[in-house]
Amino acid sequence: MFVGYARVSTQDQNLELQVDALSKAGCEQTFKEKITGKSKDRPELSFCLKMLRAGDVLVVWKLDRLARSLKDLVEIISELEAKGVGFKSLTESIDTTSPGGKLIFHIFGALSEFEHSLIRERTLEGLKAARARGRKGGRKPSMTRSDVQKAAAMLKDPNITKKEVAEHFKVSRLTLNKSLTREGFDGLPERP
Repeated sequence: MFVGYARVSTQDQNLELQVDALSKAGCEQTFKEKITGKSKDRPELSFCLKMLRAGDVLVVWKLDRLARSLKDLVEIISELEAKGVGFKSLTESIDTTSPGGKLIFHIFGALSEFEHSLIRERTLEGLKAARARGRKGGRKPSMTRSDVQKAAAMLKDPNITKKEVAEHFKVSRLTLNKSLTREGFDGLPERP
């Protein structure tokens, strides 16, 4: 069975062009959605993907109607392939039910993996360059060195608890403990 999926990004746009093309392609059922492709929550697409069975073919007018990125496209089509479902894109003439279409899809998968590797490599190089310039990555500490010194001084008073000190600095006890350790004040007597 050929099953169509049509999507437009806004309520003002019209689905007719896609629905007509899918109907001409032999789709017996078409799922229609008016929602941005950036949204991960696309109920009609989710329902469509769940109802497809081995031997069915999912047909879209254009690749960007189905997926937000190459990575998403590869994931969706891999999921279809695992279920024994074919895929066709009318505009790009991609058909995974043919040997040539399968080759094109595998090239897409390789390109997606290559893109992911490049992004990872650039990120690691950027972090390395930042470290070489003396910059550290990550979030700023919740407590400054000065705050930690004040907290350590407060904790020297046996009548003040860690809970009270943590509340004073508006942090959790765990954050207080980590901050004390980070700044070398972890030799304080253990208390509640």
